[in-house]
Amino acid sequence: MKSKNNTRDMILETASRLFQRQGYNGTGINQIIEESGTPKGSLYYHFPNGKEEIAIEAIQLVKEKILEQTKIDLLSANDVTSAFQQHINNIADFYDTEDVTEWLKIGLLASETASSHETLRLSCETAFTEGQKLYADILKEHGYEKNFAQELAVTINALLEGATTISLTRKSGDTLRVIANIIPTLLENKNNGGK
Repeated sequence: MKSKNNTRDMILETASRLFQRQGYNGTGINQIIEESGTPKGSLYYHFPNGKEEIAIEAIQLVKEKILEQTKIDLLSANDVTSAFQQHINNIADFYDTEDVTEWLKIGLLASETASSHETLRLSCETAFTEGQKLYADILKEHGYEKNFAQELAVTINALLEGATTISLTRKSGDTLRVIANIIPTLLENKNNGGK
């Protein structure tokens, strides 16, 4: 017999995978139930508000996984430029395989739901904000001026979100590798880009 937490986790993991593979609108409650192998009553017991509640928690789950891996990547080198390059190259490697759903960025779900689901939009916005804060904090720790670190964090995040969409379309991480190669130029001046 499955424990309540295992059932809940199974529903959430299944839904997260489906949302990333098929999108929010392309994923139905019945498919989540079928693929998770859980009864319909269990789904509504754990998620009484249905699919939107599951999606909010799925965004949280994906965000936590991304932030955890990002911290590992960015703390892997003393040199911040090398750390960001390694981080981006690690993401790129996933796009060279057939099954890349674990590394899809939240932006794909955000673009689908931003105009139609305010609570999902807010969840995605929070995820972006936390990711950018992590980037900015790492940059500040390495001597970048606060405002410039925040601007760089937004820039890097936007570059990665766009590159992941292109990489997904091309089934190749090469677009991300181009960004990794340009990171030294982007990060070369710690003080407001020479202003």
